[in-house]
Amino acid sequence: MSVQVGSPKVLRSDAAAPHDALHGEAIDTRTLSRSLFLRLAELPMDSPERTYVRDTLIELNLPLVRYAAARFRSRNEPMEDIVQVGTIGLIKAIDRFDCERGVEFPTFAMPTIVGEVKRFFRDTSWSVRVPRRLQELRLALTKASDELAQRLDRSPTVAELAVCLGVSEEDVVDGLAVGNAYTASSLDSPPPEDDGGEGTLADRLGYEDSALEGVEYRESLKPLLAQLPPRERQIIMLRFFANMTQSQIGDEVGISQMHVSRLLTRTLAQLREGLTAEA
Repeated sequence: MSVQVGSPKVLRSDAAAPHDALHGEAIDTRTLSRSLFLRLAELPMDSPERTYVRDTLIELNLPLVRYAAARFRSRNEPMEDIVQVGTIGLIKAIDRFDCERGVEFPTFAMPTIVGEVKRFFRDTSWSVRVPRRLQELRLALTKASDELAQRLDRSPTVAELAVCLGVSEEDVVDGLAVGNAYTASSLDSPPPEDDGGEGTLADRLGYEDSALEGVEYRESLKPLLAQLPPRERQIIMLRFFANMTQSQIGDEVGISQMHVSRLLTRTLAQLREGLTAEA
């Protein structure tokens, strides 16, 4: 017997089975996740369906995040924030998971989720008072940055982050700059590997900043930045608040790296003069 698509007979028959299944036994999340991961591996990166499948996997496995977050319930942080951070770990696990390795996804994902939450408590204790709005914005930026980097296969720009979150580019820069309010590193710790310096941080205290020496408070720069031409202001924000390289800035603004270097040198000199005049 042939039945047309959308036939009441088909709808009634299909509707009854899920109803019975829901009451008879729990949905096999692992089996469904496995099927979705297999489908995800087949789809090209730019496929609209890929986004749908990936989002479905995130929603389907959120109970893993809530389970992991419950372990940290006694900490002095809102459970909503812990779940949000754990979700970042879940997304990272989904993007890295290979279903052909024969490991169940929960087994693979849980260390990543728990590790992300532990890193949150270890690294994001605020050493100065930061407005709640900026704390939440930074969490959202971390999540959006990871998702866009996976989708674009590169680090997202400030403009792309702003569009993704529906905020202004200045808000994005403020959110990125909030990282400066994290708990200070130990003075006995070595400098970052890419810093090129030697010794501990304590050994280097008092060194002049080669870029913006004499600048103690970011607020002091705001009126001076506002007076800059739009392009120069954008370059300064991308370089010192978004931590982009000169080459990345050149790609973003549409000029050569050499031109970026010249503009930075000239603009920083103007800012120093302005700060000196104010003093």
